[in-house]
Amino acid sequence: MKYNFVNAAIVVLTLTAGSAFLMWIGERITEKGVGNGISIVLVINIISRIPSDMTTLFDQFVKGKAIASAGLAVCVIIAIILALVVFTVILQDGERRIAVQYSQKWLGRRSYGGQSTNIPLKVNTAGVIPIIFSSSLMQFPIVIATFLGKDNGSGNRKCRFFVGLNQSNWCNPEQIKYSWGLVLYIVLTVFFAYFYTSITFNPLEIANNMKKSGGFIPGIRPGRPTVEYLTKILNYIIFVGACGLILVQIVPILFNGWLGAKVSFGGTSLIIIVSVVLETLKQIDSMTLVRTYKGFLNS
Repeated sequence: MKYNFVNAAIVVLTLTAGSAFLMWIGERITEKGVGNGISIVLVINIISRIPSDMTTLFDQFVKGKAIASAGLAVCVIIAIILALVVFTVILQDGERRIAVQYSQKWLGRRSYGGQSTNIPLKVNTAGVIPIIFSSSLMQFPIVIATFLGKDNGSGNRKCRFFVGLNQSNWCNPEQIKYSWGLVLYIVLTVFFAYFYTSITFNPLEIANNMKKSGGFIPGIRPGRPTVEYLTKILNYIIFVGACGLILVQIVPILFNGWLGAKVSFGGTSLIIIVSVVLETLKQIDSMTLVRTYKGFLNS
């Protein structure tokens, strides 16, 4: 018992010290002006696993195959990766701009207002949060069952429910009955996309601020009609963003279950990498503009 306690204490202290060290590195990156220090450390951790995943794909689909089959497999893998990356970039950077017009006011001989602007609503309003929430919620019963020493479905029929919650069992032709977990996963992703956006974006507050500043959406009356219009547009955007998230996440799951491509790199990792890289490039571009350069992204 004492030996087990010492081992557990060493593991806890090691993990705590390592986490504190990584947090310190992230804070140092943020202090130097780049920003997103913790996110950059997380991205580096994800990228470090890509060579291992590429080696696994090579050994499974290319190694030992005929030249034609190997070449076709390489082209298909590269095409799928590039398509997912491009689609994720479009999803993360896409936005719906709602035009806003401000009324012109005269104070003495000077006029104020009268300019046109817009409200940018991102297509993927919730980012990767819905995927993280839904996957964590589905893994929670499995973790509890493991702590309680229950079988996860390999020997006890009463616990086969947990097999359907595991992503590794989805879209498997030999165990297609366990793919019901994928349907539950899609429903949870859509739910958390609406739930998270409803917390972070308040159409009523936006409409009230516009009304106080003398702004209005062309063709929409201020007040409740503006709130209803923003809510309607936001619901459409959330649904499109949730469908995009589901597509990016499902493609790796389909290939893992259907073709047995057991890789750790999935849709969640890709979304995190793309969002962090895009945000970092924007911050570097803003820094160069402040220093009177023409900009990093436009060079």
